Amino acid sequence: MALELDLGPAALAFRTEIREWLEANKPKELVGVSTDMVTRGRVPGASEWAAKLTEAGYMCVSWPKEYGGRGLTGIEVAVLNEEFARANVPRITRGMGEWLVGPSIIVWGSEEQKKKFLPRIIDGTDRYCQGFSEPDAGSDLAALKTRGIIDGDQILITGQKVWTSGATEANMMFCLCRTDVDAPKHAGISYVLLPMFNEDQTSNGVELRPIKQPQGASHFTETFLTEARAPVANIIGGMNNGWRVTMTTLGNERGGHATTQHVEYTKQFWEAVKLLQKNGKSTDPVTRQQLAWAYSHVEIMRFQGLKLLSEVLARKEPGPAASINKMFWSEYAQKFSNHMMNARGAEALLIEDDKNGQYVADRWTSLFFQHRASTIWGGTAQVQRNIVGERVLGLPKEPDPNKPRPNAQ
Repeated sequence: MALELDLGPAALAFRTEIREWLEANKPKELVGVSTDMVTRGRVPGASEWAAKLTEAGYMCVSWPKEYGGRGLTGIEVAVLNEEFARANVPRITRGMGEWLVGPSIIVWGSEEQKKKFLPRIIDGTDRYCQGFSEPDAGSDLAALKTRGIIDGDQILITGQKVWTSGATEANMMFCLCRTDVDAPKHAGISYVLLPMFNEDQTSNGVELRPIKQPQGASHFTETFLTEARAPVANIIGGMNNGWRVTMTTLGNERGGHATTQHVEYTKQFWEAVKLLQKNGKSTDPVTRQQLAWAYSHVEIMRFQGLKLLSEVLARKEPGPAASINKMFWSEYAQKFSNHMMNARGAEALLIEDDKNGQYVADRWTSLFFQHRASTIWGGTAQVQRNIVGERVLGLPKEPDPNKPRPNAQ
């Protein structure tokens, strides 16, 4: 039996509130639909469900109350996620706007910026994509070359980004650009909230070239910026201070939902068990060993989440330890999706074409495609190990390959 914690009377009261609200309001057409299915494509009824969640105050719930959130603690967010999983309906969020941009604005933005941008994230007016990675600046993000030039009260941004997730669904980009070419590479960078369209809905100097994935979908793009304009007032954290703002964003991206993400993976695991029992694969010794491995890893995620809750770390700005979590879940997700493809055998290879010429992959095959990139985006697994080694364990930095090494004695 799984270990459960008594989270106290306040958490119990909140759990009762959420459970009763979901029982009265959950949409029948979305029962059994996972959050990743909603994230990866248009699902009928999802937009109406998102609007109902917003109206009820269940969007951006961890943001402070003064900025439109509910100021929920890590414990309350964990309870919220558990109840959505129990009700078997997706907990829709505002994506990158909620988890990455909003927290960075709250930490680094002026009061004017908070009042302007945060409500537009909560109500879904602004939908963000991430303009960080470049062809020659992926893991070494500070090597970015995209330029930002001040022109009166505007900043003009020119350059190229790549692997821009969700760009075709976004109308805003949180973009890094170099605004001081003479400064050291970690300095001279600015963090800009860039509109992707002009008021008349023409392109604001932004060209998207979708990158086709194996199943035919294009969830990310190459992005070309040609004097794309944003008000100087859209620079978060001040001119040339973008690297510090970026560390807040990446801390949230890598830390993710460390206290609660086991909920989705637990649900996914038991769905996998049910599927493999149904198709007669659960008796295979190798498959059973892989399932045992998966169960133990999901439980490790759960216990790590409990540890963070007990230390109330959910209310602190993420630190280097977020890299441990990013490394663990991304490598687990990738390996588990591989196991499921192998366990399903030939069934996993059956993908049909739809009328638009795109492959229609089922949920498990889609997860396999999706998690090929999990150990790359948000900082590669190799980069995370360097961060853990140097910033968490205090190990010396790797030697510079361009400098001669001293002769061994």
